[in-house]
Amino acid sequence: MRATTVLPFALAVAFSTPIAVAAQDVRGVRITDLPALRTFGDVVIAPDGSRLAYAITRNDVGARPSSEVWIRDLKSGATTRLGSGGAASSPRWSPDGTQIAFTGRVGDSSGVAIAKSDGTGARLLAATAGTNAVLPRTGERLTWSPDGKQIAYTSTAPGPEADANGDPMVITRYAYKPTASEGLTRFNDNRRTHIYIVDVATRKTRQLTSGVRDEHSVDWSPNGKEIVFASNPEQDPDRVFHQDLFAVDVASGTTRTLAHMNAVATHPQWSPDGAMVAFLGTVRPFQSSETNMENSHVWVVNADGSGRRDIGSAVDNPHGPPRWAPDGKSLYSVVGERGRSTLYRFPVSGGAPTAVIGSRRVGAWSMDTKGQIAFAYSTANEPGTLELLNGKDAHETVLALNKEALATRTIAPVEAITFKAKDGLEVEAYLTLPLGRTASSKHPLIVNIHGGPHGAQGPEFNNKAQVYAAKGYATLMVNYRGSTGYGQKFTDAIFGDQNGKEAEDVLAGVDAAVAKYPWVDAERLGIEGGSYGGQLTDWLITRTNRFKAAVPSAGIANLVSFNYMAYYHDYLAVEYGRYPHEGGLMDTLWAHSALRYVDKVKTPTMFIHGENDNDVPIAEAEQFYIALRDVGVPTVMVRYPREGHGLRETKHVADAMERSIAWYEKWFSAPRSQP
Repeated sequence: MRATTVLPFALAVAFSTPIAVAAQDVRGVRITDLPALRTFGDVVIAPDGSRLAYAITRNDVGARPSSEVWIRDLKSGATTRLGSGGAASSPRWSPDGTQIAFTGRVGDSSGVAIAKSDGTGARLLAATAGTNAVLPRTGERLTWSPDGKQIAYTSTAPGPEADANGDPMVITRYAYKPTASEGLTRFNDNRRTHIYIVDVATRKTRQLTSGVRDEHSVDWSPNGKEIVFASNPEQDPDRVFHQDLFAVDVASGTTRTLAHMNAVATHPQWSPDGAMVAFLGTVRPFQSSETNMENSHVWVVNADGSGRRDIGSAVDNPHGPPRWAPDGKSLYSVVGERGRSTLYRFPVSGGAPTAVIGSRRVGAWSMDTKGQIAFAYSTANEPGTLELLNGKDAHETVLALNKEALATRTIAPVEAITFKAKDGLEVEAYLTLPLGRTASSKHPLIVNIHGGPHGAQGPEFNNKAQVYAAKGYATLMVNYRGSTGYGQKFTDAIFGDQNGKEAEDVLAGVDAAVAKYPWVDAERLGIEGGSYGGQLTDWLITRTNRFKAAVPSAGIANLVSFNYMAYYHDYLAVEYGRYPHEGGLMDTLWAHSALRYVDKVKTPTMFIHGENDNDVPIAEAEQFYIALRDVGVPTVMVRYPREGHGLRETKHVADAMERSIAWYEKWFSAPRSQP
């Protein structure tokens, strides 16, 4: 759900050494600081390396996160903001670098727009329409023709089904829910994503693809004749999630299959000479539309569809979208590793991959025609830094987004620990240390469990962990089995065993932290998590009473009801290898559901959930809340309007943190009840 060397025994310090800080000297990160913090989205360097376009995500009070795009002249440092009111995303340079396309607002209209290379003179080319459908939401939305005279883009058109949001609401599709419903639009609007082309000079548009399937992830061939894209080829794409690669003839609209994977292929990109297409691919035929256990790898296929091969298998972790080197001899991809991410170079002709940028969480990046790399990353002390890599080791910082906002704040250090799980498996965790420690002080420990389950947490700046540290809490984040970045075998170790050994990993991590750090107060332990982390929080309070308070967010309490109520219905089938109605799985799911064991719970629990969550419907919190009330456990349910899966509105994020701290404080100070 929507993610170094291991020492033989738990207790490897990898990042920093704890330093005792007098309580009166502490000025850590507070909740009121969070709206000022910003992060980077897209980072796109001009072909000649003279300018940089980058998106910044803001978290202003009273609003959802918003994106604004800036153009920076790298020589003078002058900047210009794209779009009216800063509403812009997906900046893409023209082949000659004289113009930049983007999606956003110009005046009172929005859609595909272009501006001069310095960001001025923006004009709208074509209006676009969106969809509330869950998929597709991957790959490129804009691509320039090689001569710079046209732009291909994705937009939507009505599908063959009647609108399901009428009166009555008539449902005919298997995938009938959007990710989050707002207002009266409660169900899938049934629109399909297709490819369109607009002429830059005349603004004349034409629809290139059509039908009942979605086409997305576009890239224009170097010879200008075809556009490659991804689409689900299945007879019932709602029911079976696969993605193949296709190429459509720009002149005739004729489509050919480029790569039939019987799995998932996305993010295609033509090689500079047009001889090959690189893409992100998997091979397992059973795939989930929501999350996937299998690591994606960088693949290539010849332009005629032959010679398909995985060139990234030497790095056994999840790869990000590939991009070609200017000479076409290698591909670059960001790979998740141990809670961080590394930019790798993969030789196309074979040979060992090379780590180009590591030791941080690399985010968006791009490369100019000379091989200069612009990239964004986060560290333990700064959530948003933009840098240039001019040569093998020549790094130049362009912008540190939060330098001023964090200048007067004490950032809590983070340590990595490895430990043995109950069955001997080595597991890694990250501990954010509390501020204000003294030689004799004792501090609460909050276990914060990541979602996915196929995701990971790392040592980089974490808003909540830093707020907790300023409060005097330590935060433990365990990359339990099933997490990504530790090899495919580690990720697969959760197969068929949700709420099983990975839950034991979390408890083993708590034991390791308590054993290593004498300042941890074992009588003041809290537990929380979002999505799958909320599910594990629900589950663990049925297994142990050691936690004095719990705050599950958007968690699953009943695996059976969740499977049939979420917007996707293939996730558990992939995680268990069959659908719930097959082979007695329904009974297994109920046996692994926290609700089944509610009578074992003693831990005061506060549920946090978005009112419009269709990923993990709010009914999951409702069931467990009522069950806990029946049992007599102190419990509160906090429902946030307008929110889907996870909180986005800044005021809601702040409110949830404040309530969580108050919940912990209440029960940390309460006398422990007798068993």
